[in-house]
Amino acid sequence: MKWLLGLLLIGFVLLGSFLLSPSPVDSTAWDAPPPPALTGKLAPNERLRLADLLARGQVYGPEDTTVGADGVLYTGTQDGKIVRVWPNGRVENWLDTSGRPLGMVFDAGGNLIVADAWKGLLSIAPDGGVSLLSRESEGLPFGFTDDVDIAPDGRIYFTDASSRFEQPDYVLDLLEMRPHGRLLRYDPGTGRTETLLRNLYFANGVAVSPKGNYVLVNETWKYRILKYWLTGPKAGQAEVFADNLPGFPDNLAVDAAGRYWVAFPTLRNPQVDALHRQPWLKDLLAKLPDSFQPEPQEYGLVLAFDAGGKVITSLHDTRGSHLQEITSVNPHGEHLYFGSLHNDRIGRLPLQAIPGLEEIEP
Repeated sequence: MKWLLGLLLIGFVLLGSFLLSPSPVDSTAWDAPPPPALTGKLAPNERLRLADLLARGQVYGPEDTTVGADGVLYTGTQDGKIVRVWPNGRVENWLDTSGRPLGMVFDAGGNLIVADAWKGLLSIAPDGGVSLLSRESEGLPFGFTDDVDIAPDGRIYFTDASSRFEQPDYVLDLLEMRPHGRLLRYDPGTGRTETLLRNLYFANGVAVSPKGNYVLVNETWKYRILKYWLTGPKAGQAEVFADNLPGFPDNLAVDAAGRYWVAFPTLRNPQVDALHRQPWLKDLLAKLPDSFQPEPQEYGLVLAFDAGGKVITSLHDTRGSHLQEITSVNPHGEHLYFGSLHNDRIGRLPLQAIPGLEEIEP
C-alpha cells in the first residue's frame, strides 16, 4: 500500500511541476472562420500526380526553387546546402550557407538572392561568394528570414516570418497566435532595409506584381494573402487579397500571364482551429514534446489566383504520395516547379497539363 501512495505522490509532484512550469508561448485566442468547401475550382483532383520528379532521393527539404539563365535549377536544403540540378539530371552540392536557405531568386546581375532562416538576406555571386545584405530592420534582428522577390526597379522584398520564434519552432509561433512577422524591403543602391508591414501572423511568401505597383504577402496562420500597395493613391496601404483559404499558404509567385501561384504545405486542421479558442490549452500543449502537437495531413495543394484574388484553378495530390508538404511553386518558362520543406524531391509540371487556365493580363 505504501508503494502505491508513493507512486501517487510522485505523480502529483510531476503533474504539479508540469502545470506550474512556464510555457514557451504566451497564447492568445483566435476564432478561425469555417474552412471553405473543396468544391468548384477547389474540388480535389490528382493533377499534381502528373508532375515529373527531379533529384528524387538526392535532396532533402528543397523548400524553394529558382532557375538560372542557363536553365540550371537551384534549391536550398535542410542541411544548409545550395544544390544545383542540371538539365541533364546531374545533382551538385554547390555551396553551404551554414544556415537554412529558404526563398531564393536571381537578380538582374545573376546573383542568387537568398532568404536564409538563420543568416538573413544573402547574395550569392556566380562564383559562389556569399555576402550578407541584411540582418535586421529598425534594430530588430530577423528571427526567421523566409521568402524573397525582386521588383522591376531592383529593390528586394522579403519576409521575416517571426521575430520571436526561429525556424525549428514554427509550431510554437502557430500556437501563440501573435503577430511577430514583418514585410521588409532592401534597397541595393543604399544598402538600407525598411519595414513596410509589421504585426503579421507568420509573414511567409512574397511576390511583387509584374508592374511593380503592389506586393503580395501571405499571413500563414490567418489563412490569407495581403496586398500592399507600392504606388498610386493607395501607396503604403494594405488590404486583403484573398481570405479564408483552405490551407496554410506558404510561398507564392507570379507567372508571365499575371497569375499568382500559391503553395500549401497542408490543408486546414480542425484541431488547430479548435485549439485557437483555448489559449490555456495551447500554453500547456506547447510544453509537451513535439509528438503531442498536431501533425499536418499528408496532402499536396497548389492554387492559382488572378490579379483580383479569384481562384483560377487548383492542383491536388489527395494522398500526398507523389508530392506533399508543398512549400513553393515557381513558374519558369512553360513549367511549374514545386519545392517542399521535408520531402526528397522537386516536382515539375508543364503548364499545358493544367486544364482551364485562362490568360490573365499582368
